[in-house]
Amino acid sequence: MNTQKIGFIGLGLIGGSIAKAVRLYYPDTEIVAFDKNKETLALAVQEETVDIACGSIDINFAACDYIFLCAPISYNTAYLKQLKEYVHPGLILTDVGSVKTSIHNEITRLGLEDCFIGGHPMAGSEKSGFINSKPVLIENAYYILTPSVSVAAEKLDKYRTFVESLKALPITLDYKKHDYITGTISHLPHIIAACLVNFVRDTDTEDEMMKSLAAGGFKDITRIASSSPIMWQQICLKNKENISEILAAYIKTLQQAKATIDASSEQKLYHMFEASRDYRDSMPASSLGPIKKVFAVYCDIIDEAGGIATIATILASNNISIKNIGIVHNREFEEGVLRIEFYNAQSSDSAASLLEKYHYIVYER
Repeated sequence: MNTQKIGFIGLGLIGGSIAKAVRLYYPDTEIVAFDKNKETLALAVQEETVDIACGSIDINFAACDYIFLCAPISYNTAYLKQLKEYVHPGLILTDVGSVKTSIHNEITRLGLEDCFIGGHPMAGSEKSGFINSKPVLIENAYYILTPSVSVAAEKLDKYRTFVESLKALPITLDYKKHDYITGTISHLPHIIAACLVNFVRDTDTEDEMMKSLAAGGFKDITRIASSSPIMWQQICLKNKENISEILAAYIKTLQQAKATIDASSEQKLYHMFEASRDYRDSMPASSLGPIKKVFAVYCDIIDEAGGIATIATILASNNISIKNIGIVHNREFEEGVLRIEFYNAQSSDSAASLLEKYHYIVYER
């Protein structure tokens, strides 16, 4: 594929990561970008990710093969009006928002359906901004494509091939179906995590004992509560109808769980946990979903001086980089457990095998 020019509106975590992936796999591509943050643009130019930095959406976006809308969801729809004069027959206009209905409606209103293919790379991080972007962020991540009804099949094929070339996994969905699916597997978990953290905060003891003991599993399941507040505010507002319907159904599930506990129904309780375990274990682990996967292993460690240093030395001597490391103080396992987080699956798998070779007991979750 010989893409000559690609434009980016917004260079946050996702926009920056896609731009860096384009630069990695298509180094000769001309990349033009607009972002409201001048420091972001300056950094992108300094790192040679971007060739032309724009203070506004202007003539520099003419003749682009692709234009990616990577600003917050409400801003993307507003920028469409400014981009309209630079649309040409060969252009593929796309976005990266996790809610698609609002932008598809605006695309229809502006008569831009012939060139628009919605996009949603199902990857991310609790950290935001261009400074945290990386070219491998979307690698092995599902990348949802939501083409407009009028877009040509040739354009959809071209875009699918382009996404594949950036090492992502394209899947085509109707945009309304997309919003319901992501509402359930992405938006709902973030709301649950935020509410659960706030619930602990509001019901904690005076000496904040809940906060002190909230390690291990609690921090794992609420990790996504550290995500960008403004992004999730926008998502809830733009996918309001779906999220409200999904929340109502989930609340009924919680009520059923409460009723089962109140009734002391041993069989129903066992089935509830057994069914959830079996379904979770059946989920594929080979690709990334909407919530960023954490690559971590848990290792039994003897409470003695130098225990952590020994493990760190073993890993370092085998060129395995550690992203984060710490002891899990609440006893979810048989002994005190060291949690070691890595940057990718290969490092995690290699570390687990290596530590087992040295006779450590390793748990993977």
